[in-house]
Amino acid sequence: MNVDQLKVEFIKFYDEGDCHVYFSPGRVNLIGEHTDYNGGFVFPCALSFGTYCLIRKTQNDYFQFRSLNQDKTYKINLDSITKAFPKGNWVNYVIGVIAQFVKNDGDLKNGADILFWGNVPNGAGLSSSASLEVATGVTINQEYNFGKTQIDIVRYSQKAEHEYAGVMCGIMDQFASGIGKKDHAIYLNCNNLEYELVPIKLEGVKIVIGNTNSPHSLDEGKYNERVEECRVAVEAIKPSKKIALLGELNPAEFNLFSDKIISETVRKRARHVVTEIERTMKAVENLKQGKLEEFGQLMNESHDSLRDDYEVTGFELDSMVEAARKIEGTIGSRMTGGGFGGSTVNLVKDEFIEQFIEQVGKEYTEKTGIVGEFYVAEIGDGGKRIE
Repeated sequence: MNVDQLKVEFIKFYDEGDCHVYFSPGRVNLIGEHTDYNGGFVFPCALSFGTYCLIRKTQNDYFQFRSLNQDKTYKINLDSITKAFPKGNWVNYVIGVIAQFVKNDGDLKNGADILFWGNVPNGAGLSSSASLEVATGVTINQEYNFGKTQIDIVRYSQKAEHEYAGVMCGIMDQFASGIGKKDHAIYLNCNNLEYELVPIKLEGVKIVIGNTNSPHSLDEGKYNERVEECRVAVEAIKPSKKIALLGELNPAEFNLFSDKIISETVRKRARHVVTEIERTMKAVENLKQGKLEEFGQLMNESHDSLRDDYEVTGFELDSMVEAARKIEGTIGSRMTGGGFGGSTVNLVKDEFIEQFIEQVGKEYTEKTGIVGEFYVAEIGDGGKRIE
C-alpha cells in the first residue's frame, strides 16, 4: 500500500479529516548476532520496508488502535493506557512504548485515533516488532511534543519489548530502526551506544534476504534461555576476572578463563559471543577496505558458530544457507536476527542474483517442503514523520 491508500483506509475507520503519517523500518543485521545483549558490536542496517503509523489526535479520553495486518482492534482509556494485555496481543508493543512516555515524561491529556500497517513479514527475523515500537515512539514523541531524542525513543522501545512482550532483547533492532540512514550500516557498540554510520559500497554485489517462511517466535523461551546462559557464563568467570558482560572479554581472555565455566553448553554459548564480536570488528574493517570476499567469509563463520555453538539456526535456516553457498556468486551467507526460524542475509554478485533466487528457492523447497521468499535489500532511513 502507498500513503494515499493508507489515508483512505484511515478515513474508512475514523471518518474524514487530516491525519499525520510516520514510518519506521525493519532491519537486517549483516553480522554480529546475539552480541547486543552481551555488550558487544553489531552491524545492522535499516530496510526500505517497515511500519506506517497514521494518527489523528482527538479530544477524547481514549485511544483507538487498529492495524491492517491484524484482526483485533482496541479502544483504551487514558487511565488504562499503561496496563498490559495478556501475552499475544499485538497492541502490547504499542502501549508498551506509550507507557514509557507516561512513566517518564507525564500523562497524556487527550487521546488519538491510530492506524498501523506494515510490510515487514512477521516472524521473518527482520524486526517487525522493533519497527512497530519505534514507529509508535516517533509518533507519540512528535504529536505530543515530548521532545525526546531518537536515542530516547530507541531505549523506550527496547524497554517496551522487555516489559510488555516479555523478550529480554538487546538494543540492536530498535537502534537500527530508529537511527538507520539510507545506504549506510550502523557499527554499534551495544555497551555504550557509541556508533558509526558506515557507507555500504558493494560494487557489483547486492544484499539478498532469504525468508524461510518458518516464522520464529522469540517469546517462547529460547531467546530468554540464551540470555540466561550468557549471564551464567559471566558469573562463572567473575571470580577470576571482574566483568559485567561477555563483551568485555577478547578471545585470548576467554580461552584463559573458559575452564571456569562448568557447563559445556554454557561454555559454547559464551564462545560464540566472544568470537562473534571479534568477527564483527574484522568484518567492518574489511568492508571499509573493500575486501568483500573476506567480509563474506566472516559471514559464513558467523552462521557456523550460531549453528554449532549457539544452536539458534535450525533445519530451515541451515538448509537455505547450505543451498546459498552452492551458488558460485554467493560471497557470504548466514542467518540474521534472533534465529529459531526467520531469514538469511546473503552477499550475491549481481550477475548471479537471478540464479540464486531460482536455485536456492528450488533446493530449499525440495528439502523442507516450504516455499521461501527473496528480497533484494534497499537500505533506508530510520523512523521519522513522512507526511
